[in-house]
Amino acid sequence: MKKLKETLEILKAAYPDADLSVWAEDEHRIGMHPVTRRVWALRGTTPTTSVNWKFQWSWLAGFVEPMSDKTYWWIVPRVTGESLSGC
Repeated sequence: MKKLKETLEILKAAYPDADLSVWAEDEHRIGMHPVTRRVWALRGTTPTTSVNWKFQWSWLAGFVEPMSDKTYWWIVPRVTGESLSGC
């Protein structure tokens, strides 16, 4: 926290006309897994079937500005510097 205050003071001195705000960000991966289904089979036999082990992932990114309680949520297909550069 001390380093953050020092950095803000340096930025305020360097850019006195700029509006500065501090935001916090965190992301969480969310996805879909295959669903278990029933399969028809003859009585007394073990049913076998192929399963598509395909996963589909997205990321939920949350942004909050603690001083104003502003909150934004993004659902992004991947987390990269480019996808979060619009922050």
